[in-house]
Amino acid sequence: MSNFIFTCGDVNGIGPEIVIKSIKRLYNSTNHKFIFITPENVFNQVSKKLKTKFPFAIVDKLPKNLTKRIYILKLNDIKIEYSKTTAASGLTSFNSIRLAFELLKKKRSVAMITAPISKKAIALAGIKYPGHTEMLADWSKAKNFSMVFLSKKMKSALVTIHTPINKIIKELTAKKLSSTFEIIIKALKKDFKIKEPKIAVLGLNPHAGEGGIIGIEEENIIIPAINKNKFKKYLSGPFSSDAFFAKHSYRKFDLVIGMYHDQVLIPFKMLNSGQGVNFTAGLPIIRTSPDHGTAFDISGKFIANESSMIEAFYFAEEIAKNRKK
Repeated sequence: MSNFIFTCGDVNGIGPEIVIKSIKRLYNSTNHKFIFITPENVFNQVSKKLKTKFPFAIVDKLPKNLTKRIYILKLNDIKIEYSKTTAASGLTSFNSIRLAFELLKKKRSVAMITAPISKKAIALAGIKYPGHTEMLADWSKAKNFSMVFLSKKMKSALVTIHTPINKIIKELTAKKLSSTFEIIIKALKKDFKIKEPKIAVLGLNPHAGEGGIIGIEEENIIIPAINKNKFKKYLSGPFSSDAFFAKHSYRKFDLVIGMYHDQVLIPFKMLNSGQGVNFTAGLPIIRTSPDHGTAFDISGKFIANESSMIEAFYFAEEIAKNRKK
């Protein structure tokens, strides 16, 4: 039995809904304890709509001994404004993440599963992080980290994360590639117990540069990084992205590394249709989340599918078990 924390995400989206739906299912199918960090009024309103019947305790501070299986750890109340981007909802989502991180540092939980946030709402609240990954890396003082996407069909990772297209080449350095390769190899071995991981590396340019004819980044940066002795036996590539996915070549590898966000996220999300999970590799703490956003278009309708949140929990559970071994 372990303790797992769920954050509320943006309360104007589907975050609280999919967390409550997930806890309801996990309460019956596991013996773990769950801590949900959220405003009390948000929990009460959403759970009433969902006709929640699991037992829980609402607390201002997490007790030293967790005698209950479900705790609602209160944040300040907030008015729910479904489908709206507000500074208040951005601040609440940030406070939920921050408190979850502090509890993980104190070993009160083995992992955090984060509900979707609105990057715009976070910015409106005056918070200067573009997303969860960057927040948690900064707080953990982790200089080397990677955004990883997990599913039963494919695992993938990014060299650059939330980087605008016109700035990708500047970020794509030998040092950055080497750091990413090292983090991913370590994560596959430690967090997923894959002794000899097979990793595909995608090129940056069309046709992976065609030998330098359509861009020089493959020849000058990516191939030399792949061929470093300590990485060479684990890595293959660079592959042309279109042919790689058209031939379903991802099935031959434990993980696929892409150079930028949409290069791997488009095929990943098409393959997994709401079942994918985001994982931040390279951190001392375990954090997973659904691979979808706040879904403002359906928030307040209570029709959201919690499958990706459930998958995020199961991957967090797997990683936590593997790190104990």
